[in-house]
Amino acid sequence: MEKMTPRRKLFFRALTVFLILSLVVFGSSAVNLARIQLADSEQYKQQAEKNQLHDTEISAERGIIYDSNGTVLAKSASVWKLYIKPCEIENEDFKNALCRELSAITGIELETIKEKADKSHHSYLTVKRQIELEEKKKLENLLSDFYSYNVLEENDDGTLERKTKKIYYSSAIGLDPDVKRYYPYGTLASNVIGFTGTDDIGRAGLELKYDTVLTGTPGRIITAQNGRSDVMSQEFETVYDASQGTSLVLTIDEVIQRYLEDELKQVYTDSKGAGAYGVVMDVDTGAILAMASMDNYDLNDPQGFTDEEKAAFEEEYPDDIAARDAARNSALFARWRNFIVSDSYEPGSVFKIITAAAALEENAVETDMNYFCSGKIQVSDRTIKCHKRSGHGSQDLTEGLMNSCNPFFVTVGQKLGKEKFFEYFEAFGFTEKTGIDLPAELMPVAGVNYHALDSMGIVELSSCSFGQSFQVTPIQMITAISAIANGGHLMTPYLVQKQLDEDNNVIKETQPIERRQVVSEQTAAAVAEMMEAVVTKGTGKNAYVAGYRVAGKTGTSQKLTSGQGKYVASFGCFAPADDPEIAVLILVDEPVGQYNGGQICTPVAAKVVEKTLEYLGVERQYTDDELEFLDTNTPNLVGKSVNEAEASLEKEGFEVKVVGEGETVLNQVPAYNQTIPQDGIIVLYTEDTEERLTVKVPDLRMMSVSQANKYALSAGLNIKISGNALNTGELVSYDQSIAPEEEVEYGTTVTVYFKSNTGVSDYAD
Repeated sequence: MEKMTPRRKLFFRALTVFLILSLVVFGSSAVNLARIQLADSEQYKQQAEKNQLHDTEISAERGIIYDSNGTVLAKSASVWKLYIKPCEIENEDFKNALCRELSAITGIELETIKEKADKSHHSYLTVKRQIELEEKKKLENLLSDFYSYNVLEENDDGTLERKTKKIYYSSAIGLDPDVKRYYPYGTLASNVIGFTGTDDIGRAGLELKYDTVLTGTPGRIITAQNGRSDVMSQEFETVYDASQGTSLVLTIDEVIQRYLEDELKQVYTDSKGAGAYGVVMDVDTGAILAMASMDNYDLNDPQGFTDEEKAAFEEEYPDDIAARDAARNSALFARWRNFIVSDSYEPGSVFKIITAAAALEENAVETDMNYFCSGKIQVSDRTIKCHKRSGHGSQDLTEGLMNSCNPFFVTVGQKLGKEKFFEYFEAFGFTEKTGIDLPAELMPVAGVNYHALDSMGIVELSSCSFGQSFQVTPIQMITAISAIANGGHLMTPYLVQKQLDEDNNVIKETQPIERRQVVSEQTAAAVAEMMEAVVTKGTGKNAYVAGYRVAGKTGTSQKLTSGQGKYVASFGCFAPADDPEIAVLILVDEPVGQYNGGQICTPVAAKVVEKTLEYLGVERQYTDDELEFLDTNTPNLVGKSVNEAEASLEKEGFEVKVVGEGETVLNQVPAYNQTIPQDGIIVLYTEDTEERLTVKVPDLRMMSVSQANKYALSAGLNIKISGNALNTGELVSYDQSIAPEEEVEYGTTVTVYFKSNTGVSDYAD
């Protein structure tokens, strides 16, 4: 064999190394190719699709929120979203021009937009959501416009020439579909409905509680894009429609809600209190017909402040921006908070109906029990005083409740005993949540909100018996009041009665839930009868409504955690007392001046009860005494001769004024079938061309009934008395339906609201 030369050996060694390296490289490539095609194929497929497809989410509309009659309280509408494509922006001058244009149109800070535009590795960043039509039109004009700039370019012959270039704004920005939540009634039921953020997620109220139910399923627009990431024509587009969320039908009635809010707004202003709150409940089902807090806020601008509020923040924190922002946030959260379910208060004397019900149910007392109130009672080392320092003297149970006598109910509580007292305290729901379908309901805690049984001594039992030294939520209190009204059944309060799909088909309906029966029907009826006496003859007399029997209890409690001089005034009631339909609870927190529930809360409740029962079509049942004070309706006099009309009116006791020289009545004021006092004024017009007589309404406030009547009649006006007409001697007017100095037609009827300040106090220092 021929011996291999060194050169030949070197060649074979090199060839061997080459073959080995080739095998390694090829093998590695083959393995990687296999991994890409087999193991990681889906990942690379998705990456390719991402580069080839433009995927845009279509926001889904949230479900609609309706009131009980189908009135829309919250609804989503189509708006637009502005986005920017930073990776498409190469020219710095174009970027600056684009940012300036967007800032001018959207109102967003220039620096904020520049920060997004500078993120060149991003292909899609949202600049602004929920853009409405007017702003969208401005942006569309910008999208069709371009930015021009000059550059020097070399021609084929080597010469330089200045040329104009264009960059269309549409290459860097675009508009996508979006949705925005609208609240047609602004502030109405704001603490109940709640609101959504710019991300369309519920932030408070029912919007938060039912967020997953209300939220729809987003859609998508998938469009092919070329190598430069430009979207191609619609023939390469696939659309997956969004699905609307489930809609809610509430138990809230927009009309009753407005009645409640109007009255709360007035007492909130007049009392200069820290807050005013109210609830109207269907006593049989627990359905909430109205729930309101004052001061409320605009759902369409939940983070907005008035100019006065902004100025106050500036004045309080002139140099400390962080402290100012913290104060603003604190104020916002307080405004959004629903006091009725999330906060507690000392219920005061309203709670005496619970003590009375428990004692009667356990036969610890009888309705004819007798107790002599001397003005105070000694309990261990404490002296508990009655609001009437001289004492009420001898009273039975009804009179004790009518007079809201603290020593009386201390005695009742002691007869009941702490074990039975606590048993009924639990049974009426004061140690647990009510289960209402709202977020952030307060969970009562023993030792914090109420006395645990094992820590309740004779002093604690005595103070609890008349509603002090513990706290409840307003929703707990009205639920307990409703249990007295409906025969002893404690119901679960609720706000959503139905859920509807996109085609308005009912997919879920709330059924009333009875938690338990807390007292017998006989006991509930006995307490209801006593509560009616509170309104007809006791501290609740300002809640009297002619034709509607109202049963109620006043309350005034000192805020033990806030020191001396701060109170919560309240009144809880139901009506009609003989066949209850609604319960109403009114609270005013820290009123200034008059602070007793019988002074400031009862008139509010009376108006809400009267308007609500009238609206619900509940027929009035007048007593013989009430019929004597009853207003009448004007007869139809148009077309009759003046002599005939005058004679019939004077026979009925009306005062008549004829305007014109004609012989036939052509018009009358008040018009036919209008409410008018039995001895009221009617104006008869006998000529079409005759100008109507007008008068200025006098200020009829702070007057007795007779004084107000006198002033109204002398001004040529009719007066309608609202208040306990059976006690006219002690009534004083506090409001009127037409403002003083307003010009009205001669003969117009003005409703004047009266209340008593005598015998309505249930608390005194």
